[in-house]
Amino acid sequence: MDFLRPTTWEEALAAKADQPGAVPIQGGTDVMVEINFDVRRPPALLDLTRVAELREWSMTGGLCRVGAGVPYAAVIDELGGPLPGLAQASRTVGSPQIRNRGTVGGNLGAASPAGDSHPPLLAAGAVVEVESRDRGVRMIPAAEFYLGVKRSALEPDELIRAVHVPPATGPQYFSKVGTRNAMVIAVCSFAIALHPRERRAGTGIGSAAPTPRRALEAEELLAAELDWDAPIAPALLKRFGELCARAAAPIDDVRGTAAYRVHAIGVLARRTLTWAWNDHLEKRAA
Repeated sequence: MDFLRPTTWEEALAAKADQPGAVPIQGGTDVMVEINFDVRRPPALLDLTRVAELREWSMTGGLCRVGAGVPYAAVIDELGGPLPGLAQASRTVGSPQIRNRGTVGGNLGAASPAGDSHPPLLAAGAVVEVESRDRGVRMIPAAEFYLGVKRSALEPDELIRAVHVPPATGPQYFSKVGTRNAMVIAVCSFAIALHPRERRAGTGIGSAAPTPRRALEAEELLAAELDWDAPIAPALLKRFGELCARAAAPIDDVRGTAAYRVHAIGVLARRTLTWAWNDHLEKRAA
């Protein structure tokens, strides 16, 4: 197995173009586990940890541009204001050691349905910036990035450079169910982002379908029926949970049954919407 260690983004793109089978590695929290358990044996590892620009974030064109190498710990410490949903999800990832090493870019690259960063990125309307040496930059909406279990829209010669996320204009929440309280892969997860200026809400479902996905019918329900100046009606809250649960398409596995996941998604959807709506009304009253 070759070990490639570029120091610039241009070198990284060239290495990926020359060896499309090379697997990018940032924190290694997913890739090294798979290698250690002999799940995969790539021809080369492309270590991106020395590419400094990937560890930076900035506000660009009204969006928060988060480099693919920004670790969860930095998201928690520095981005809780503009990206509260992603920061909440980052707090649930692994242990402090994992949060110091693992990255949102790595989570996107792995494209696991259970990745904790996916639901808040979907709810917020994020766009993934990818690039290849020969074909340049592509901007892929998060909703179009996931193609199947651990499959993404990345072409073999492309690398993830950053993710662009609109700063929160309203409350955002993330919640997940696990077999214990910490250091656990999600049985299922759910994120919501309220966008009061647009009178709509975004959603994200994790670990309850072959890919992370939005609950589009539930979003349409809120856009059509929410009164943004009043408490949310119990019947609307119930229907929202039902539509979110209906959007899930889970399987039975060692972490939980499909039936349990469907039920839990409905509960998480109602719970996170209630939290977000209470925050929204408190802010309006202040």
